[in-house]
Amino acid sequence: MNRRTSAWRHAVAALITAVFLLPPWLRADATVQPASDGVHTWSKAEEEVIRTLWLGSLPPPPRDPTNAYADNPRAVKLGEKFFYDKRFSKNGKVSCGTCHHKDYQFTEQMPRAQGVGPTERRTQHLIGMAYLPWYFWDGRADSLWSQALGPMESAVEHGISRTICARIVSEHYKTEYEALFGALPDLPADVCVPMARPAPDDAEGYRAWSAMPADKREAINRIYANIGKAIAAYERQILPGPAKFDRYAEAAARGDRAAMGMTFDRNEAEGLRLFIGKAGCVKCHSGPLFTNGEFRATGVYQPADLPPDPGRAGGTGKALASEFNCLGKYSDGRREDCGRLLSLVAAGREPAGAFRVPSLRNVADRPPYMHAGQYWNLWEVLLFYGRKKTNPGLSPELSRDGLNENERISLEAFLNTLSGPLTYPDSGLADAADEHGH
Repeated sequence: MNRRTSAWRHAVAALITAVFLLPPWLRADATVQPASDGVHTWSKAEEEVIRTLWLGSLPPPPRDPTNAYADNPRAVKLGEKFFYDKRFSKNGKVSCGTCHHKDYQFTEQMPRAQGVGPTERRTQHLIGMAYLPWYFWDGRADSLWSQALGPMESAVEHGISRTICARIVSEHYKTEYEALFGALPDLPADVCVPMARPAPDDAEGYRAWSAMPADKREAINRIYANIGKAIAAYERQILPGPAKFDRYAEAAARGDRAAMGMTFDRNEAEGLRLFIGKAGCVKCHSGPLFTNGEFRATGVYQPADLPPDPGRAGGTGKALASEFNCLGKYSDGRREDCGRLLSLVAAGREPAGAFRVPSLRNVADRPPYMHAGQYWNLWEVLLFYGRKKTNPGLSPELSRDGLNENERISLEAFLNTLSGPLTYPDSGLADAADEHGH
């Protein structure tokens, strides 16, 4: 935030609070913008854009043809248990919920994720993940269940092998797993050694994996895939709730100028106008989730202590090569369900430094920002995006004239209206995991 304006903004906030404490019959007269004031007047085209951003325009989560258990209530419950179980980590201290904290918009406060070791990217939130076409900052997974598997075998996230994952399921979740996925195979420890995993960069693990009988490798892979499918079933339930903006959008759809004036102040309304107009934010942050789910090269700097990050240019090949992608044997989909993945073959070279466009739902509640946590607050982000940009290496949507300070203030005010309650299954497992370690 720009500190020079903080006193002024606190004064405005105090005034708004005081107004809202007035009796309704006084509050309405005091806050409704005059009919002649155009701040709440929108063209038909603008009204249509606002309607597309309204949460009421969001359909139910789309079916995931690659995951036959995606909407199974038993899978949701089992996936929640997997999500918070710290036994799925090398040090017994890390679960999915460690970095994706439910009390912090399913992300964390640190610039970069910290699992069993430090990572090079920011933890992404999980709001509305069921609607996305690609996962991770670089899109190297084409399904939510495939994404859920990546951190398990990452040396700096969970740091374990798929063989250990399979044994944890056999030892601690046998009844629940078999009720959902069928009988578990026998996995004798002398044959299925814990470190075994098909990772060429782990020579010992790779040798142990290669020495394992083919049927045991297949059984472990199947259990591993099902772990991901159960976690995905849980994560699909993490959805945004109505925010202040949605109340304004509903009032705009009714043409209720009084309700619009009661909901948004001038800065918030002007911020919305900039968002869908001059600032061009809606070109990438579109739809009820405020993201197009695609990738853009923004030109944000890479921290000096990190190597260059190719972003999407490095993720495409990984998505195509993954044994857990839509075309793989562990997918429940058919080839005709894999159009997005097949299109990568013909897409050509992806832009370097492009990262997935994040949803802006609840964005004000989860700093820091960008793929490596480069900016600590929204004001810094707006300073970055508000500069005039003509760099030919950037995505075309980002080439624009600059924004002045008042426009940035209005945009920040609008972004603060996108915060609403989240809905998700909550069986108290997160608190239990913190207390007992699993």
